[in-house]
Amino acid sequence: MNAQARPPKPAAPVLTLNEEAYRRLEELIVTLELEPGCVVSEAMLSERIGIGTTPIREALQRLAREYLVQILPRRGVVVTAIDVRLQLQVLEARRELDRLIARSAARRASAAERARIGEIGARMLKAGRKGDLHGFLRLDDALNQQAAHAARNEVAANAVAALHAVSRRFWFHHQADSPLSAETVALHAAVAEAIGSGDEARAAASSDALIDHLFEFARATLPDT
Repeated sequence: MNAQARPPKPAAPVLTLNEEAYRRLEELIVTLELEPGCVVSEAMLSERIGIGTTPIREALQRLAREYLVQILPRRGVVVTAIDVRLQLQVLEARRELDRLIARSAARRASAAERARIGEIGARMLKAGRKGDLHGFLRLDDALNQQAAHAARNEVAANAVAALHAVSRRFWFHHQADSPLSAETVALHAAVAEAIGSGDEARAAASSDALIDHLFEFARATLPDT
């Protein structure tokens, strides 16, 4: 037996059909493959992603709570409009929740969790250098999930989960025709690095710096009055 052999990596968690349906539909909405204002049905979505209507129905209920769809009884499901004023409210709430999660994750994460979060930050920088917008969005989602889990605060995690997807969609909508911003990438990676280092104060400050940047980005899209 080779004493230097590395232990096998843990297997990736197996998603339930409900979670798989949610993630697939969320990505379609966030990346505008399902455009704002379009009307869809459970049957249509089931055929598109190859998952049964019951998980689709559960996913749509969750997406409705996250401001991404509106369910109209007997009329279908409408993908919600992109609204800068909603985005500003989302960011206001995210500032407090993201800071709490970043600080708590830096304090409570296990060594393995710190390593995973740090790796996500490094992969974000790589995605930024490649201009991989879709890959960066997936890594942003992964960072949010890992940090929320490491924070060991289910109340904060559940509250902020309803805000991140609508925020990513707004950003994608206004970023899609432009090169991936190096500043945006660096600020996200800084949050991951600070959490991974276990520095609570730096994690909180990095979170605030990212939200400040996202506020500036959102305000720049406001129509002139």
